[in-house]
Amino acid sequence: MEWENQTILVEFFLKGLSGYPRLELLFYVLVLIMYVVILLGNGTLILISILDSHLHTPMYFFLGNLSFLDICYTTVSIPPMLVSFLSEKKTISFSGCAVQMFLGLAMGTTECVLLGMMAFDRYVAICNPLRYSVIMSKGSYVPMAAGSWIIGIVNSTVQTGCVVQLPFCRNNVINHFTCEILAVMKLACADISGNEFIMLVATTLFIMTPLLLIIISYTLIIISILRIRSSQGRSKVFSTCSAHLTVVIIFYGTILFMYMKPKSKETLNSDDMDATDKLVSVFYGVMTPMINPLIYSLRNKDVKEAVKHLLRRKVFNK
Repeated sequence: MEWENQTILVEFFLKGLSGYPRLELLFYVLVLIMYVVILLGNGTLILISILDSHLHTPMYFFLGNLSFLDICYTTVSIPPMLVSFLSEKKTISFSGCAVQMFLGLAMGTTECVLLGMMAFDRYVAICNPLRYSVIMSKGSYVPMAAGSWIIGIVNSTVQTGCVVQLPFCRNNVINHFTCEILAVMKLACADISGNEFIMLVATTLFIMTPLLLIIISYTLIIISILRIRSSQGRSKVFSTCSAHLTVVIIFYGTILFMYMKPKSKETLNSDDMDATDKLVSVFYGVMTPMINPLIYSLRNKDVKEAVKHLLRRKVFNK
């Protein structure tokens, strides 16, 4: 491409729901309410996992990390999204877009790996309970959680670094609410096959491998549960992992729907996202972090008791 057809981009235009002012106002109210619920719900889970000594176990340590991760992920994406809903200038600087890509990808990768670690924790607890305290000692689960964060940061550093080095043409319209890395890559006026290959490798390693670990862990868990003769015993054992399994299904189900849903010929040719894609994107970025603490609170007796104990302490202190 000739130099005159290229330019050094200093900002991107986030299309989002441009042209639909009423929808933008509705989304603003809904997303703002969801963000407040995310902060309160996940903040409460982090607080009780620290303050309640009964929750000082590997599972709740991972859960605390997951809640902190959800707060970080949504804080990176939601406030700029809310500003864009009310602002006529729906632009983001190139450096701001790079930071948003980096943090979003790092948080997403970390969550995938962390969910895999949590599945392994449930496998050991149910299938090998006598050795649980040995296998899942503090010397094991802390490095496992730290490793999840390191993997997310390294993956994001590599992928974001490759994208920001691409040359970009005059087209700076991102048909998304945020700087999603694939949407930004498509704006480059260069061959992005190398970037797509790196993304494919990263997806296989950091999304599909944890998913495989989850599938294997829960297959072994289900086999172990089916060996229990009493229905009450089966129900009690399954209740210890049902919340995590529900979160995994929602998280991976949304990802698979977004990226594996058949596209129409018009969408493929124009690189546009239809309304369904945008709604699913919001669901993935906002709804999932919001319902995670609700799922763990409603389906977990220990969390319920810890919340009640925390509320009683506050009442008595007054």
